[in-house]
Amino acid sequence: MISKSLQDALNEQINQEMYSSYLYLAMTAHFTNENFPGFAHWMSVQSREEWGHAMKFYSYIFDRGGSVTLKAIAQPPAKFKSPLDIFKQVYEHELKITKLITKFFEQAVKEKDYPAQIMLQWFITEQVEEEKNDLEIINLLETIGDSPISLMMVDRRLAERK
Repeated sequence: MISKSLQDALNEQINQEMYSSYLYLAMTAHFTNENFPGFAHWMSVQSREEWGHAMKFYSYIFDRGGSVTLKAIAQPPAKFKSPLDIFKQVYEHELKITKLITKFFEQAVKEKDYPAQIMLQWFITEQVEEEKNDLEIINLLETIGDSPISLMMVDRRLAERK
């Protein structure tokens, strides 16, 4: 059985993951409008992945005999700047998510909730990957600058994400 405090924390994380999905969907729309189909594809994949993360928390709460309480999802921004600026926002957002998951892991350790620690370890590992991927794209975009041809090449590369 999951504790009430950890259940509440994980319910909050469901909301954060759904917001992440929504944020990346807004970025998908931006890139679609800007005629960057590869960037849009990358963000669309990311949006679906974040939704999947929310559903992992959702299922876990039920698996442990808890109750899920869904909250309203905040509206993401609708206007964005350059691809570099967007990926910097993505990276900052993922750092925030990492901090939240780490906080929940610490709570699970304090409560000696070993199943929660194991589940949250998966998310910690996932966050390392998320941050690494974001930094790689940021570094690439910083290297190429505002070159339209280079941005088109990056766009094609991002379209290959599975």
